[in-house]
Amino acid sequence: MMGNLVGQGGLLAVAVYLAAVNVVTFVGFCIDKRRAVRGAYRIPERTLIALSFAGGALGGLVAMRLVRHKTRKWYFVWGLPLFLLLQIAGLVGLGVAGVI
Repeated sequence: MMGNLVGQGGLLAVAVYLAAVNVVTFVGFCIDKRRAVRGAYRIPERTLIALSFAGGALGGLVAMRLVRHKTRKWYFVWGLPLFLLLQIAGLVGLGVAGVI
């Protein structure tokens, strides 16, 4: 029996990763909003989507609501909640499998 493959250290690593990627995603959305208002160079949408997909969906959703950014783009409005659901399902699946 393989048991808990990752252990407590793995759970901490996953938590730290998710916290970091969500902070980076949140900040990225906020910086892009500020740049949009100022007419400055923007962060590419594909970067914001990639950060959200890589675990930062919650940070992206919070930023979308707080700074009212990307709220008219369907792929953000529908994509980020979908990413979040997939990320939650993945975490639950890893927990059920005993990996974290």
